[in-house]
Amino acid sequence: QVQLVESGGGLVQAGGSLTLSCAASTRTFGWYTMGWFRQAPGKEREFVAAISWNAGQTSYTDSVKGRFTISRDNAKKMAYLQMNSLKPEDTAQYYCAAGRTNYASRSADDYNAWGQGTQVTVSS
Repeated sequence: QVQLVESGGGLVQAGGSLTLSCAASTRTFGWYTMGWFRQAPGKEREFVAAISWNAGQTSYTDSVKGRFTISRDNAKKMAYLQMNSLKPEDTAQYYCAAGRTNYASRSADDYNAWGQGTQVTVSS
């Protein structure tokens, strides 16, 4: 079972930047598609970004395109989400997820390992 631990959340002003990190415990990290999801209070969890096992494919939800960048380092067993030009509507608990697919899936059903989440709060 893959264990995931997120870090890097915090409080930032609108227009600012944060980088989230996700550390994975498995030696087979390179087999997994990695995704980031978020959930704001009172809202359902939503897809943010995903990256395929070899970083050959990425996918983003429309609201973050051009502002967020997902990346990974298979040697370090890490995934990242660089978030720029943050907006108050980006405020949410952000979750890292891992799944054995061969593409950058946008569906939470394709991920079978989840981290505990890290809070991102963007003030206006």
